[in-house]
Amino acid sequence: MDSSITPLSNASMSLAERLAMYAPAIGKGLAITALLSAAAIAMGFVAAVTLYGLRNRWPRIGAGAVRIYVSFFRGTPLLVQLLMLFYLPAAFGVDLNPWLSAAAVLALNSAAFQSEILRAGFNAIPAAQIEAASVFGLTWRQTLWHIQLPQVLRLILPSLTSEAIDIIKGSAVISVLAIADLMRVGKQLSALTYRPLEVYICIAFAYLALTCIVTAAAAVIQRRSA
Repeated sequence: MDSSITPLSNASMSLAERLAMYAPAIGKGLAITALLSAAAIAMGFVAAVTLYGLRNRWPRIGAGAVRIYVSFFRGTPLLVQLLMLFYLPAAFGVDLNPWLSAAAVLALNSAAFQSEILRAGFNAIPAAQIEAASVFGLTWRQTLWHIQLPQVLRLILPSLTSEAIDIIKGSAVISVLAIADLMRVGKQLSALTYRPLEVYICIAFAYLALTCIVTAAAAVIQRRSA
């Protein structure tokens, strides 16, 4: 954000001029929020597939461990998870990069929700398909990637879209780590301009624009895959 913006510099500005002044900082914050959210959703999906594999391949030990994992990340606030991961390594003398902490926590949190979404999708696939794949000599991994996942992704796309939107909105908590995401930018602009309502309305519309883009992209993908 431009440090030349001061509380007095916007006193005689029109609304349009003030919005133009906010735009560069909000644009940068929007890009950071989008990047971190996309990384978290992608990593969370990979982790969710891994959790499904643990639950499926080792029903006794794996299923129990996955249930504990899912219960923890679904049952505790995202902010608490973020602060735990950021400060826990420090207790052992390890300084964790704030960006890494933010991406990791968002991904771990999303993985817990995505794993349940995936489980519902996998359960919807007829067991006869899995049996047929086994008869034709496909391994578990081949069956997963070539038969199950393509069908599951089509089935769960609406739920995954909702999860992606939740992650984008939930990412606002990473501002506590001094990462210049949308919410952090909003706090800084509000402090510098003394116009909190105006600034946060702009921030709200920036979040809305990002979630609308995700929704529109998902709708296009769903139409093309139908």
